[in-house]
Amino acid sequence: MERICRVLQGLKPALLMVLVQVAFAAVNVLYKLAANDGMNLKIIVAYRFIFATAFMVPLAFIVERKNRGKLTWTVIIQAFFCGLFGCSFAQNAYIESLALISATFACAMANLIPAVTFVLAFIFRMERMELASTKGKAKAIGTLMGIGGAMLLTFYKGVEISNGSAKVNLLHHRQYSHAHGHGRLLGFFMALLNCLSYSLWLIVQAKMSARYRSHYSNSALVCAMGAIQATVFALCLERDWNQWKLGWNIRLLTAAFSGVVGSGLMGILISWCLAMRGPLFVAIFSPLMLVLVAIAGSLLLAEKLYLGSILGALLIICGLYFVLWGKSQEMKAKKQLAPSETETFQEDGIIVTSPTKDTCSDNSRVDIGSSKK
Repeated sequence: MERICRVLQGLKPALLMVLVQVAFAAVNVLYKLAANDGMNLKIIVAYRFIFATAFMVPLAFIVERKNRGKLTWTVIIQAFFCGLFGCSFAQNAYIESLALISATFACAMANLIPAVTFVLAFIFRMERMELASTKGKAKAIGTLMGIGGAMLLTFYKGVEISNGSAKVNLLHHRQYSHAHGHGRLLGFFMALLNCLSYSLWLIVQAKMSARYRSHYSNSALVCAMGAIQATVFALCLERDWNQWKLGWNIRLLTAAFSGVVGSGLMGILISWCLAMRGPLFVAIFSPLMLVLVAIAGSLLLAEKLYLGSILGALLIICGLYFVLWGKSQEMKAKKQLAPSETETFQEDGIIVTSPTKDTCSDNSRVDIGSSKK
C-alpha cells in the first residue's frame, strides 16, 4: 500500500498537468462559442483576468492568511512580468494571430512552445541537455516527438473518421476572412510572439514560484497584474460599452470559467508543478491541449475527425512518455545525490554528525579523540 502511495505521489504532477490541459481545452472551446456570438476577444481576455483576480485574491487571503510568504519588490516585479508574458500580452497576441491567419496555423505555431521553453531553460541553466546520458536523450526525443505529433495533427488529414453518433453542434458556423500579404506576415509574427511570450512566462514563473512559495498568493498576484494590463489595453482599443455588457449567456460563462478555472485554479497547479518539476515539464504538456480540442470539436462542434488527428495524438502521447521518463530519472539522480539528514564519518577518531533542518545545536557534535592503531 505504501508503494502504491509513493507511485501516486510521483504521478501527481503529471496528472495535474493533464487536468490543466483539459481546462485549457475547455477555455478554447468557449472562446470559439463567445467569438461566434460576436464578442470582442480582447474584452474576453480582460474579463478573464478580472474574474480570476476577484476569485483568487479572497481565496489566497483565506487559505494563506497564517503562512503567507514575504512579499518583496523582486516578487512584485516578477509578478508584473508573469502577468505580461503569461496573461495580457500572450493572450492578446494569440487572438490577434487568429484574426490575421488561420486558426490551424496559429495552433501549429503554439506547439513550438516546448522547444522554445527547452532552449530558454537551457540558456537560463534551469535544464541540462545531457545528450550523452539516456535521460537527456529521452527528454530531447520526447520534445521533438511532441512537436512532430502536433504538426502531424495540424497539417495532415488523411481519411475521415466516421463519428455518426455525435449529433451535437453548439457552433453556428460563420464565414471568417483572413488577411493576405502584410497582414498574414503580421499574423505569423504575432503567433511567434505568443509562443515566445508563453515560454518566457514559464521561465519567470518558475523562478517566482521558487522564491515565493505561497502558490495561492502567487497566482492571485499574477492574475491581478494581468487584469490591470489587459483591461487598460482593451479600453484603449474598444470603447463601445455594449461590447462590455455581460448577460446570462455564453459571454458570461466564457469570462467566468476562463477566469476562475483557466487562470485562477489552473494557475495554482501550474505554479506548483513549476516549483516541483521545472518549466520544460509544464511546457511539454502544451500539445496535449490540441488533441483535446480536436476531440471536443468532433463531439461538440460537429468538426470532422481525421486519421491525422489520431496519429498525431498517439505521437504526442509517446513524446510525453519519453519526457516524463527522462524527468523521473533526473529526479531519482537528484535524490541519490542529495545528502541525508544525518551523516556520520569516522576517520582517525573524528566523528561528525551533520545537523538536521530543524535543529542545530542539539544534533551537531564534533568529537576528536585519538585514533586506534
